[in-house]
Amino acid sequence: MRTLNRSVKIRLIMMLAVGLVVFTPIAAIKLNKHFKMLEAASKSIPPVAVTAVKAIEAEWETSMPSVGTMVAEQGIEVTAPLPGTTIKIHFESGQSVQKGDPLISQDVGVPEAELSGLRATLKLRESQFRRSSKLFSTKQIPRSDLDDSAALLEEAKAAVLAKSAFITRKTVYAPFEGVLGIRMIDLGSYLNPGDPIVPLYTQDPIHVDYALPEKFISRIFSGLSVEVLVSAYPDRKFKGKISAYDPVIDSDTRNVKIRATIQNGEGLLRPGMFAEVSTIDDSKRNVIVLPDTAITYSPYGNTLFIIKNNNQNLTVQKEQIQIGQTQGRYVEVLRGIEVGDMAVAVGQNKLRNGMLVSIADMLSVASED
Repeated sequence: MRTLNRSVKIRLIMMLAVGLVVFTPIAAIKLNKHFKMLEAASKSIPPVAVTAVKAIEAEWETSMPSVGTMVAEQGIEVTAPLPGTTIKIHFESGQSVQKGDPLISQDVGVPEAELSGLRATLKLRESQFRRSSKLFSTKQIPRSDLDDSAALLEEAKAAVLAKSAFITRKTVYAPFEGVLGIRMIDLGSYLNPGDPIVPLYTQDPIHVDYALPEKFISRIFSGLSVEVLVSAYPDRKFKGKISAYDPVIDSDTRNVKIRATIQNGEGLLRPGMFAEVSTIDDSKRNVIVLPDTAITYSPYGNTLFIIKNNNQNLTVQKEQIQIGQTQGRYVEVLRGIEVGDMAVAVGQNKLRNGMLVSIADMLSVASED
């Protein structure tokens, strides 16, 4: 029995040895072939052409960023001061007007007829007063009669003035120079006091209202410079100065409300526009700067591709960065890159870690300014 078991073991060992001798070379050949295919595949992928940019150090003014809303120096809805029917409209929607230009006229037929009657009464009172004066001078009437006649004369004058003012106010005038909006009435519209006629806004200057956290209150003062960006003109900065700010901090938001004034002679800025506001401090500091095209923004963190020189081959390494302030198309990088490092400025969507790249173009930070 022991001899049989030993024979079986010997056979198994021999079969295993034969298997190793036969299949090991085959496996080695296939594995070598696989590695060669991988190497050939890696060599067949050409470097990806990218536009590169070198991180530089620049001197930036310290700014306090915020967002705000453009507000007119003066802006109202022109309303009807008196009730009446509109018989004439003197303006077109969107028209520029000067102070005192007529906007609408209301029907004054009845008030003018009443004014004629009041003027007739005034003439009668003037005649009565002259007669009473003569009679009083000859002592034919007492002083009280003369006083009554004088009072009636003043009452008639006041009635004429009041009715004339009423008729004058039946024509609505522009209270200040500005640009009209879309008219809100038509010919024949009956207006009650307070009914809107047309919006009217001044254009130059214009204000931007915004807020900053209370920690900046010691750095805020009237006359401090601001720069404003609006989406309608993304390549243009509008400059202004702080004209006023609230002396108290909002207890709900812990922010200080600020108003800056901007000259708007071209009329490009309009009330209601959303604005990105940078309040410029006097102090300056050195920062690492890259164009914003080099950065991939994500809710999970901002990243960029740094170009590395490995054995005369250029590869890319994805790095997570921390950014600071922005000025136009430039971004301050607080962490993740050093001065002089090369980063990919255009072409990131084709890249992944370790890929070979070639620099097709160099982007100059100075040329972007």
